[in-house]
Amino acid sequence: MITINEHYKKLQASYLFSDIAKRVAAHQQAHPDQRIIKLGIGDVTKPLPTACIEAFHQAVDEMGREESFRGYGPEQGYPFLRESIAKHDFQDRGATISADEIFVSDGAKCDTGNIQELFSTDIVVAIPDPVYPVYLDTNVMAGRTGTYENGRYSGVVYLESLRENNFIPALPATPVDLIYLCFPNNPTGSTISRAELQTWVDYARDNRALILFDAAYEAFIRDESLPKSIFELDGAEEVAIEFRSFSKSGGFTGTRCAYTVVPKACMAYDSSGKPQSLHDLWHRRHSTKFNGVSYPVQRAAEALYSANGKRQAKELIEYYLDNAALIRTAMTELGYACVGGDHSPYIWIEGRGDSWQFFDRLLQQAGVVCTPGAGFGKCGAGYIRLSAFNSRENVEEAMERIKQSFG
Repeated sequence: MITINEHYKKLQASYLFSDIAKRVAAHQQAHPDQRIIKLGIGDVTKPLPTACIEAFHQAVDEMGREESFRGYGPEQGYPFLRESIAKHDFQDRGATISADEIFVSDGAKCDTGNIQELFSTDIVVAIPDPVYPVYLDTNVMAGRTGTYENGRYSGVVYLESLRENNFIPALPATPVDLIYLCFPNNPTGSTISRAELQTWVDYARDNRALILFDAAYEAFIRDESLPKSIFELDGAEEVAIEFRSFSKSGGFTGTRCAYTVVPKACMAYDSSGKPQSLHDLWHRRHSTKFNGVSYPVQRAAEALYSANGKRQAKELIEYYLDNAALIRTAMTELGYACVGGDHSPYIWIEGRGDSWQFFDRLLQQAGVVCTPGAGFGKCGAGYIRLSAFNSRENVEEAMERIKQSFG
């Protein structure tokens, strides 16, 4: 008799964003003449930079000629992309990351979900609240949690991110083994200083713990005093793995390209306490279960590091940050406390009530879709997240609708 992984039954009935989609679809069916403006899911709307398109076309042409055709590429990524990443994203900022410590993939979501396969199921996991659901759900699937009660799973150490701590969680009060951090944060949009992040690195070193650092939104940081990579901090290469994506920085949500950095100095431990190379373990996992990102996509990603690519990507980021400023200003003028939007495409808004009720009110009265904070965890229950990923015209119209409905 074939049996299932019983841990899947612990998962809540619906993934957050599919639940939102169902509510929006029902509303549109009931109001077919209303134009819905979606400021919920963080999906980009501007086209790929011209430099990427040109590189894409050239690479596709190469694939059409026998002398330049390529079949399977290296699972870890082509050297031309890994070397560009190492130089521009790390070495130019003082981080000693080498090309062979970089693993190219088709998405940071996949990597943050798959990385937990490397670790024992009896480790103690610390996860922020509110949080991107993938971190928590994949650990539930793996069997590292107990049952779900009162909005939380037993067996998880929740790192509460609240207005009182500026949405920067405190170090765990009890020992933990695996720590998830994301800055600029999704969903709150908060950022972390070098000194604050260094305390986490020091904690991990002192406790032989590991930090999984999601830096998918680092391109939105305008303040150069803020760290873009955890590897800018002393000792981080011993206790951290970093995830990055071209989805938001280069508009690759539909093109799919990302990477994970696993330093060779980063260790975990076997049952006897002997250190084991996480770089070697991830290399084996990656090579066994992944056949690599297509050559044209990697050439398009490489183009983001050219002079034109950097300029065009920066223009995209500034466009979305200007949208974020419009949203934050409008919601602040309406009397709502906000965080994010300055170094992040997300604005975290205190809704003064139930977040799903706020979601329904925005949808029904203004025809605007947000993301209810309750979907990100217990600490998000009184908040909503608005995304800056849309056209300037749609953002302006959405804010005007909200002002008319809520003002």
